[in-house]
Amino acid sequence: MAISYTIDETFTGKRTTSMPDPDNEGETIDTENDVRDIIVTFKSTSPDPVVTHTRNVNVCYDGDNTYDATATVARIEEVKMGFANKVACGLFV
Repeated sequence: MAISYTIDETFTGKRTTSMPDPDNEGETIDTENDVRDIIVTFKSTSPDPVVTHTRNVNVCYDGDNTYDATATVARIEEVKMGFANKVACGLFV
């Protein structure tokens, strides 16, 4: 079974979320939050139908507490293997 993934954002340590403004109908309030994860979408190309799953994956840091992009990709690969197992077991059907 082939599994691919897309990293849906560039990690900066911050993420902006929007919510409806309770005082102004049709308007939104944007809030910037500190985060230690990244949004990733996983997709299986088989079995039919194709399964797509988006989730947050924790990022990795090095010994100096600096974001480690290489280790984060390795972590995403680990999560991808878990997703493949869940698809194979029929969890996402």
